This record gives sequence, C-alpha cells and structure tokens, in this order.
Amino acid sequence: MSEQQTVTDQHLKVSVDNGVMTIQFNRPQALNAVTREVILALDEAIERAATEARAVVITGDERSFCSGADLAGAANSSGGGGGVGLDVVNALIRKIRDLQVPTVAAVSGPAAGVGCSLALICDYVVMSENSYLMLAFTRIGLMPDGGATALVAASAGRHRALRMALTAEKVKAPTALEWGLASEVASADTYLQRAQEIATTFAQGPTLSLGITEAAINQAALSELDAALDRELEGQATLSATADFKEGVQAFLQKRTAKFEGK
Repeated sequence: MSEQQTVTDQHLKVSVDNGVMTIQFNRPQALNAVTREVILALDEAIERAATEARAVVITGDERSFCSGADLAGAANSSGGGGGVGLDVVNALIRKIRDLQVPTVAAVSGPAAGVGCSLALICDYVVMSENSYLMLAFTRIGLMPDGGATALVAASAGRHRALRMALTAEKVKAPTALEWGLASEVASADTYLQRAQEIATTFAQGPTLSLGITEAAINQAALSELDAALDRELEGQATLSATADFKEGVQAFLQKRTAKFEGK
C-alpha cells in the first residue's frame, strides 16, 4: 500500500500516510462489534504493517472503538470468542504484541470485551474523555478472553483486574488513566488527532530502537500472556457449552436480565 492511499471495505478502513498506518473499524451500525471476518482483516492489516508502516494507529469512530464480539452468532458458537473464534483472536493478539512497529490505540466510546484487549495490547493508549473500558463477559456467562486476564492485571494489578472482570463495570477514561490502563486522556474532539501525532512522532523516530524497546518491555510485563491465552481458550470452550452461556446470550439479544443457574 502506498502512502496516502486508503482502502475501505465492509470490515476496515486502512490508510498509510507518512509512514503511519491507520486501521479503523468499519461497522458503525454495530458499534464496531467484530466478527471473525473483521479479525481476519485486522490480522492481514497488521501483517502488512510489519513491512509497510513505521507506526500504527488502531481506532473506531466517534461512537465506539470496539464493543466486543458480535453476539448474533454466539448462541451457536463453540470454543468461545462470542462466535468470532478464539483461534483467530489469539493469533491476532500475539501478532500485535510481536509487531516491532509502535502501535497506538485511539479509543472513543466503549472498548468492551475483545475490544478492550485490542486496545490494551497496543503500546500506547489514547482515550477520549468520554470513552471507557469494560469486560462484560460474565454478563453472558463467559470469562474474559483476548488475553484480557493478563493484559489488565499487568497494567492495573490483580484486584482491579478482578473488579473489572467480576463486576463488568465501565472503567471510564480518567479512572483508566489512574489505574495504568491508558497512556493519556484527550478531549472527544482531539483524541484521534493526538493519537496520530504520537504515531507520527514514532514514525519519524529511530523505529529499530523503538521496536526492540517495546519488545523487551512486553516480554517482561506480559510474560504470562501466552499462558493466559491458552487458559482463556480452554475456559471459554468449557463455558460456551453451558446453559448459563446460552441464557446469557438470549437475554442480551432480548434485552432482558439473564437468569443464571450456575450450570
């Protein structure tokens, strides 16, 4: 992809400008909820970024960064991931971690479920003042995935990770910054511009040095990530076969309170 060229499809908008690749989720009608196809398209974009970009920005739109997995097909899924499939999610998370090109998340609205993981796996997180992080998995009888059990704990600590995972509360941008889950907070009008400014600074810098530095820090701080991804894969496979999961998804789709029975 050449500089200043933009490619848009039903999954993503991808552009490169002065060495910065901007990857934008393109499902505004679903608050940028991801399907398996979206994850595969994002994986392909990250693959290209390894050779075509000097920095990467991952973003959504004004309403939402990514609201998680699209649950429309979740009732019939197996193996977790809300119908997306943890095989492709885990491969993507590992690819972003191992990409020795600086990555910046520009977050607006919700970064929920796997969307939270996709934000936190980035090297730098800029949150709009109106945005929030959320691990809502227990509301449908699942557990956090996409590496969230390691990513949140690595940045915020065990008890805050448990608080997020068990209560499914919305962690708003100022609190996320205080907890170490965000690098900075910007206004709703400037968060994307700020993220692109940071990415441009990275792109104009010593990218070999930056890449080796972020790889070293990730290896130290996220040493449990691979094991966490494997545990989540096993746990979601078990939970997605339960009656509680089926009830949770039906309740979500029907916009009612779920009636869980612990089985």
